[in-house]
Amino acid sequence: MPPGARLTEEALAETFDVSRTVIRQVIARLSQDGILIKLPSGATLVAAPSRREARQMLAVRRMIEPEIVKTLAVGAKHLSLVELLAHLAEEDNARRAGDRGALVRLTGEFHLHLARLTGNEILIRLMTELQALVCLAILLYASGDDACPEDEHQRIVEAIAAEDGSSAAALMLHHLNHIEADMRLDEPRPEVRISEALDWLSAPERHPGSEKPGVKS
Repeated sequence: MPPGARLTEEALAETFDVSRTVIRQVIARLSQDGILIKLPSGATLVAAPSRREARQMLAVRRMIEPEIVKTLAVGAKHLSLVELLAHLAEEDNARRAGDRGALVRLTGEFHLHLARLTGNEILIRLMTELQALVCLAILLYASGDDACPEDEHQRIVEAIAAEDGSSAAALMLHHLNHIEADMRLDEPRPEVRISEALDWLSAPERHPGSEKPGVKS
């Protein structure tokens, strides 16, 4: 669902073949996590983070994610990286297919996979919320397709496997800075309309690096 999309209990209940009571419980949980927004009118929207919120989320990720990969590298000999390597293969498949929606989701989930490998439940909950909100911000503000080049995640995993915590942390920090740079959050551009974000998401024929419809870089 694109940022800002309106959800209805009836449509969700019908789609997933569950009761509206179940849907209300799910909406309440996702609203608590900040992924959905409940309006005073009763309407429910997918969150559309502001530029200020996007900056704050990325600042938090820079505080914790280099430490995550450094910790994983220290204990790499006791980890199984099979699922992580399979995930990288899924990213490559989505990239080759030009499936932008799947690629944004998968590249965000890569960071969640890393958090899960720590076994820290509090960290996993925090990263689950952060990765979902940052993915929404990327759909709104990213100016191109290069925020997650195909080699950056691969190089982070290689550093972890080599038990090189310092390199893994430096690569992660570079990667997060790259994501923020591609979002161009400091530029005085108009807020992106939801229709433009949806057009960008559903245009696999667009060449990497080209502009979002209606948005000048």
